[in-house]
Amino acid sequence: MNRRLMNLGLCCAGLSAFVAPPLAASPASPSYQQIPGGSFSAVAEIRAKPGKEAALRAATLPLIKLVRADPKNLVYFLQEDRQEPGHFVFYEVFASEADFNAHNAMPYVKAWFAKLPDLATGDVQATKLTILSTGE
Repeated sequence: MNRRLMNLGLCCAGLSAFVAPPLAASPASPSYQQIPGGSFSAVAEIRAKPGKEAALRAATLPLIKLVRADPKNLVYFLQEDRQEPGHFVFYEVFASEADFNAHNAMPYVKAWFAKLPDLATGDVQATKLTILSTGE
């Protein structure tokens, strides 16, 4: 066997000890069956002003726990662009647009929006969507 291939094989065999087992879904995790077709979703994004990336992140991270605790929220993810720190993307699912609007009227959401003029380059850009279902 070619010495390079043998070394590669040994290297890869050694790496197998470091591969983590697949993660199981948490019992509190939403399942696809719990999200009915026709549910309201939104993908929103905001960008930090230069030098304000850490401050916007710090102001935004508490939303995860708060929004997920809302019984009308079905799914909520806050994400940050790996190539552009300070570019945040939200993915949210609610049963209805009325539930989403009620979420945006919550005091903690209003307080977050009030911080944006100092931290962000502009307004939140949101795309409002409808969850499609196959009826299964």
